[in-house]
Amino acid sequence: MLGLLLFAGAGEAQAISRYNAPSMTCAAANAAARAEGAVILRYPSQKVRGMTLFERAVRSSAECGNHEYAETRFITTSDAARCPILACAPATDDDWWLRP
Repeated sequence: MLGLLLFAGAGEAQAISRYNAPSMTCAAANAAARAEGAVILRYPSQKVRGMTLFERAVRSSAECGNHEYAETRFITTSDAARCPILACAPATDDDWWLRP
């Protein structure tokens, strides 16, 4: 019974928006992540023709899990082959200071 009460109080999960990065500018992709906290961006692989890649872009390290921090990654957008975004990465004992 206690488990049922805890589950009922957990609340609803928030859906994460998905965007097609090649149809967005770099600024728009980053603005979406800042506005929503986290978004999924789809973009084509630069190495494998026809392969679609996905990246979870975040506003800051606060959107990452425990033992993760936001680091810069690059995706393809309509105006940039290497658009910098923030994405969560595992933190190690050596980079603990990177977390805000």
